Amino acid sequence: MKHIVAGQEAASAAEFVELALGTPLELWLGVPGESAEERAARVDAARDIIGDDPGLYDRVTRIAATLIKDRTPHLFDLDAGRRVKGWARGTEAA
Repeated sequence: MKHIVAGQEAASAAEFVELALGTPLELWLGVPGESAEERAARVDAARDIIGDDPGLYDRVTRIAATLIKDRTPHLFDLDAGRRVKGWARGTEAA
């Protein structure tokens, strides 16, 4: 099956997301070994992009939630009788 976004064919899942977002994934995720200065520049650029396109955050959140729901639906199971292993009520993510 071909995945086409904005008239371009995506060769991988990462490329599909990159085409859908209109920005490289590295901008949001960083790269291994980046310096503090590189990270600061990357985060600053990301803030500018979100400032220019405030709807981007909502679109990305929807994509992430859909992927989680489709790939790991048990994470959305909020039944009080089930708990995620290692999680205790009142604790926060690190």
